[in-house]
Amino acid sequence: MKVATIGTGFIVDWFLDAVKQNEDVECVAMYTRKKEHAQNLADKYGIKDIYEDLEAMLNREDIDFVYVASPNSLHFQYSLQAMQHGKHVICEKPFTSNCREFQILDTYAREHHLFLFEAIVTSHMPNYLTLKEKLPELGTIRMVQCNFSQYSSRYDKFLAGETPNVFSPAFSGGALSDINIYNLHFTIGLFGKPNAVQYLPTIQRGIDTSGVAILKYDGFTSVCVGAKDTRSRCMAQIQGEKGYAVVESETSKCAVLKIYKDGKEENLTLPQNDIALYYEVKEFNRLFTEQDYTTCYQKLEYSRTVMEVYEAARKDGGIIFDADHIG
Repeated sequence: MKVATIGTGFIVDWFLDAVKQNEDVECVAMYTRKKEHAQNLADKYGIKDIYEDLEAMLNREDIDFVYVASPNSLHFQYSLQAMQHGKHVICEKPFTSNCREFQILDTYAREHHLFLFEAIVTSHMPNYLTLKEKLPELGTIRMVQCNFSQYSSRYDKFLAGETPNVFSPAFSGGALSDINIYNLHFTIGLFGKPNAVQYLPTIQRGIDTSGVAILKYDGFTSVCVGAKDTRSRCMAQIQGEKGYAVVESETSKCAVLKIYKDGKEENLTLPQNDIALYYEVKEFNRLFTEQDYTTCYQKLEYSRTVMEVYEAARKDGGIIFDADHIG
């Protein structure tokens, strides 16, 4: 599987590390608006070709997949453009700015027999998959709590009056989009689509710097906290009538998993690769190798559910992106 990348942020560094660790996967090209932005990564991972012309890169016949890790607002544009050139796509979370954009990508992928994946690490982590298996042991679920709080390296600039992409409605930023989305995936991946959703954000200059998403299910509620303006211990806890499970890390990594029943602790933590993206790259390569479009499109249905909840939460909180005014 030969891939090309769009973007030069830290997530691309992690993706390229994951590619390097997966056999039969190779990055052959990078696109960036300015070549110097990608040069260090290209040197680090032995990538020969850097393009400032996206069309020129997409016209290459040896590229199977394009990994889109641009600012959020550009996910839709770049993903569609890549597929229009016959490329399969791996798109970073959040998949798109809204459901309208997602539907266009979903339809195009199916009609043109292309793979389209959302790069969300939570769904592929070994400890998360173990939690899924063990969930029935907790009995009837009564409460779910998730907290992913991480003081942003760009928050001080935001406070000083600048508008970094991650805090810009024009670039579909904010805490819900950047980190609370992992809590949504964590919850929805375990319990499906909630009956109702509410979002209570802290809004500064039109964007949520933190917020609480409340997902209501039959018999229980999931409270999802995401903050880029403060720090906290990151964790998730699922409380059932027969026991409870604790994830002692961000919901993106699910680094430590413990279950408590009958007054006893059971540590179910599995060793995991330090590069969380390793597992998703491995899975996408497997599906591509086996030409398993059925599973790919099943994953798209799951991503659709998350997108619907994400957009409903965002709009409930009064957060409007520039992309919402298009179409």
